[in-house]
Amino acid sequence: MNFGDRLDAAIEAAGNPVLLGIDPHLELLPEPFAKAADPSVPRAERADAVRQFGLQMVELAAGRVPAIKPQSAFFEQLGADGVRAFEDVVDAGRAAGLLVIGDVKRGDIASTAAAYARAHLAPVGAGASGTCDAITVNPYLGPDTLEPFADVCDEARAGIFVLVRTSNPESSTFQGFGDPPLAERVARVVHRLGLRHVGDRGISSFGAVTGATHPEQLMRWRRLMPNNFLLLPGYGAQGAGAKDVVDAFLPGGRGALVASSRGISFAYRKDSEGDWKQAASRALDGMIADLRGALR
Repeated sequence: MNFGDRLDAAIEAAGNPVLLGIDPHLELLPEPFAKAADPSVPRAERADAVRQFGLQMVELAAGRVPAIKPQSAFFEQLGADGVRAFEDVVDAGRAAGLLVIGDVKRGDIASTAAAYARAHLAPVGAGASGTCDAITVNPYLGPDTLEPFADVCDEARAGIFVLVRTSNPESSTFQGFGDPPLAERVARVVHRLGLRHVGDRGISSFGAVTGATHPEQLMRWRRLMPNNFLLLPGYGAQGAGAKDVVDAFLPGGRGALVASSRGISFAYRKDSEGDWKQAASRALDGMIADLRGALR
């Protein structure tokens, strides 16, 4: 199966479309991992604390949601030790039966784009680690930046999620510019290229990132990209709720993933009952129930 088929099957098996983000903000990590934020601690020890937090989040997600989304920047800030920690979390996620979407937001042209794609999606040599099932991609160098990623996706049965309309407050400055808006031009390219990668289940391995913080636009993106998975950041900590994302879905609750990171990982900051992981587990259960109710 290609990535589109695998993701559709994973959502069906889990019974929910939750994408659990793993964003280890150093200053927000629970007390057992607090050394990660201490600059006086050796970098390798700080990276190991981040690794252990990520592995605990994988354990929390396993068997409950279809996929996780580790954010590479929070690992990369700790240098080579952090990159190794990122790869360990990716490997643990896949070993646990989760699909792993690497939030790396890469984007370039020609051979450089292909190298980025191979780095994250295609195993290189024996014992290669850190291979994701899909990654996020920045398309704003032009459509030709997506072709090398598509080629590697075909080789590796992997997927990409192209930034179309992001969830940050000032995204409209660029993405909303022009007539039609730039984001709409990108969406049409994603749909056109994605048609070459539609699997047996009718959904492409090419997806799009469309922020849940712009709920009034989701029906538009679904109409422009009827065969593409939509990845919806912004639930929870950024203010979006389950009712805001309904228009992004295909019939039967298919075709979209709703991402939450801080609202789950750091739920202990608002929920003081029990330890941090119990608080995260309750927050995850709440999100799953919330989405099931909205999509019913």
